[in-house]
Amino acid sequence: MLISFSRINRIIGGISLLLLTACQHSSEECLSIAFTGDVLLDRGVRQQIQRGGVKDLFASVAPLFHQVDATVINLECPATSVHSPLHKKYIFRAEPGWMEELAKAGISHAALANNHTMDQGRSGLIDTYQHLLSAGITPIGYGNTSSESCQPVVIKKGKIKVALFNSVTLPLENWVYLENDPGICQQPIEEMEEEIKNFKQENPESYVVVILHWGMEYQSSPTLSQRKGARRLIRTGADAIIGHHPHVIQKEEYFKGKPIFYSLGNFVFDQRKPETSQSLIVQLNFTSIGYSIKLHPATINNCKPELQ
Repeated sequence: MLISFSRINRIIGGISLLLLTACQHSSEECLSIAFTGDVLLDRGVRQQIQRGGVKDLFASVAPLFHQVDATVINLECPATSVHSPLHKKYIFRAEPGWMEELAKAGISHAALANNHTMDQGRSGLIDTYQHLLSAGITPIGYGNTSSESCQPVVIKKGKIKVALFNSVTLPLENWVYLENDPGICQQPIEEMEEEIKNFKQENPESYVVVILHWGMEYQSSPTLSQRKGARRLIRTGADAIIGHHPHVIQKEEYFKGKPIFYSLGNFVFDQRKPETSQSLIVQLNFTSIGYSIKLHPATINNCKPELQ
């Protein structure tokens, strides 16, 4: 499925007129970014890795990841040799050496603002950040202070710039928020509005994509507060919103001609119910005059996403 949006939003009868373009068909310079849902590398996925290796997990999707300019996952676990688990119900940990295999599969960025990257404490989170950098993967939603953690990561190609903001809006179980210590971004919507507003004032030509870990698990629809929050962010200047956490795909919607993907579902995960085994990769193709969307549905079999 391919949808495209121009910089000039033309409305007739409340319906945006869409210009169909894609990177491979456009004479314009184009920056393409793929976004996925939750990536867990523990529990049943760990067992699958022991059988077939990390590379096998991404065999179906790696060609797509190498075709685009950047691939952004939600890393739903710390990647660390540190064992200092928080007191919480679900605690995960991936082996740090696996991050190099993720990079080889074409993964370039990892969103860390979620409810599991801190499972092995602050030292495990810091270790995760360092291992990602060593593997050549850029972390998003992490910083040495709370303010720094909420600064966007900007991807550039020629004159095209895309700023990625990442925050978790959920309460974090037994995680101590320290303003001046390393951590993940926990900004509520109203604070993100201010961040985006300030960024757009200084960078009016840059696109803004907001990556949010939010919502209710296993629900097929977003909450009313999510819908209101998403629209506030778009009014402020967000060009697209990418969400995850519910572990199921939630139907996207469009507001002022801008896409809101409330949840992309799982991506690499060990849940086996039909609804948790469906995944969506969102590819955004940015040019100087607008951007297009290409959707890549996938089915998760034995923890591995397979393109449909």
